[in-house]
Amino acid sequence: MPSPFRSRSGDAGGPAPAGKGGGRRGKGTSTRRVVEIQPIPTGRMLAVYLLLCAALVGLAGRLAWLQVVQAPALQARARAIQTQAITPIGKRRTIVDRMGRLVALDEERFTLWAHPRYFNLPGDEPQQIRPPADVVRELSKVLAQPPAELLQTIGSRRSGVKLATGLDPETAHRVRELGISGIDLEAYPQRVYPQGQLFANVVGFLNLERVAQAGLEQSRDRDLRRQEVTMSMRRGADGTPLPDGLQAGALYGDDLRLQLTLDARLQQVAQQALGKQVKQWRAKQGAALVMNARNGEILALASTPSYDPNTFWKYNPGLFREWSVQDLYEPGSTFKPINLALALQEKAIRPGDKVNDVGQLSIGGWPIFNHDRRANGVIDFPTVLQVSSNVGMVQAMSHVKRDRFWHWLHTFGIDEMPDTDLPGAVAGQLKSRKEFTSAPIEPAVAAFGQGFSLTPLKLLQLHAMLANGGRLVSPHITRGLRSGDALASSTTATGVQLLDPAVTRTVVDWMETVVQNGSGKGMKIPGYRIAGKTGTAQKARNGVYIPGARICSFVAILPAGDPGYVVLVVVDEPQGGNAYGSTVALPVARQIAEALLVIEKVPPSQPIVSRPRKATPS
Repeated sequence: MPSPFRSRSGDAGGPAPAGKGGGRRGKGTSTRRVVEIQPIPTGRMLAVYLLLCAALVGLAGRLAWLQVVQAPALQARARAIQTQAITPIGKRRTIVDRMGRLVALDEERFTLWAHPRYFNLPGDEPQQIRPPADVVRELSKVLAQPPAELLQTIGSRRSGVKLATGLDPETAHRVRELGISGIDLEAYPQRVYPQGQLFANVVGFLNLERVAQAGLEQSRDRDLRRQEVTMSMRRGADGTPLPDGLQAGALYGDDLRLQLTLDARLQQVAQQALGKQVKQWRAKQGAALVMNARNGEILALASTPSYDPNTFWKYNPGLFREWSVQDLYEPGSTFKPINLALALQEKAIRPGDKVNDVGQLSIGGWPIFNHDRRANGVIDFPTVLQVSSNVGMVQAMSHVKRDRFWHWLHTFGIDEMPDTDLPGAVAGQLKSRKEFTSAPIEPAVAAFGQGFSLTPLKLLQLHAMLANGGRLVSPHITRGLRSGDALASSTTATGVQLLDPAVTRTVVDWMETVVQNGSGKGMKIPGYRIAGKTGTAQKARNGVYIPGARICSFVAILPAGDPGYVVLVVVDEPQGGNAYGSTVALPVARQIAEALLVIEKVPPSQPIVSRPRKATPS
């Protein structure tokens, strides 16, 4: 049986025909090639099939490995290539005063970098490298620096040369217009304080590394930062930004501003008047504070000597702290109205009572006398304040139980840190209850403002309590963050009621007589009722009084008929035999009060009577 896999020429399956030339292929006869197809072994086919299957399985496994196991790592690598990290340059929010005047803001500045290996001027061939002298010649015109100085800065360095820093946007624009290759401008924010020294004691400053060092810049650092978060933004293959992963508004900063309660106009008046007196009396330092007695807003807080936060490195670091908030002193006679108020509240004395000022007392073996060593006889409490009688105050406060006396001083917060947003505020010092009540001399000296200590800020707060009807308000200098040009209005009356309004009204009336008839006569302002109290206290250090060292002060409440504001001036260690609260501190308080009445548009308390002019002889 013939094989089905083989074919021959001629009739299929038959023998070759016999004929002429049997068995030979004659001329013209076609020849056919015999093709034999060998069968493929079954084993080889199976091997190829298995190999293909193995390859498919391996490919599927690899895909599964990449898609399942390595997917997070590969995706992270892809994201790293496709994503650009955007780090904000660290701009801070602006600070404004109560009227919106700029106090602190960030301005854009530029650092100029030079890379001499790439220097090329407009019009040059791309491969041409200019010598530094050619480039410096053009830059010197814009930077206003001698070419030789710029060449010396570059030296032989080929790249990364800092030519200038602190360039303003206009100068940077002019540098760009030069079109010089090999010049880079690096933008950065710079904190600027347009008011200079005016608010330095309150606002503070940023150092060269933009780290807050003092004042509100430090205490409100978190509020003043503007979206200090590094953002990641995806980009396409051609660099086009993609919105994937970014929330709406992520690339835009806010326009919030920190608004102060301070008024630049009043601050300027206080700073100038205070500086003049401190210089005239060769004093160590001085402070002037103005507060709205109803809500605790501080309208002015000036101190001298001060510093310019724009060039802070030129000043003694000791100036960076606000001493009126952080330094303690014995208030002396300016505390006498506070003591009379608590005595009235305790009903230990009555408004019509009188005391016998004999000029000198001995308490527990310690002598106590008036500042002028004179006896004033039988006097009422308004006169006690007018002549600032120490002996009269000791006799008045002797009717208050020692335990209650200490209780009220503690209730007023003498030994507690005040509730305020002023940075660095500290608590005062008050003897313990046991020490205060066991030693007779302690309540005696406390009667005229010695034996304990507080800050000028705390004394201001306590006199505001007298002015507003007995409420202890929280002194503060900020109104919070506001959007855009919006400004917050004055807050409503707040505070904890501690004293009877009738009691504080009586004491304010007594203080008004000090201005009318006593040591505060220099505070008289035509048409206005003003209450006040002078103070000249000894200065103590480590519990020992310094011979000849004084702290002169004056506190004013105005207008006395409807108290709304408190002015306190404290001058530390004025020199001269005539240095008293009435001669050193009062003139400053008067200038501040006059400006305050105008700025706040306070109407006169009574008609202003004009004096008739004398006829001029012809």
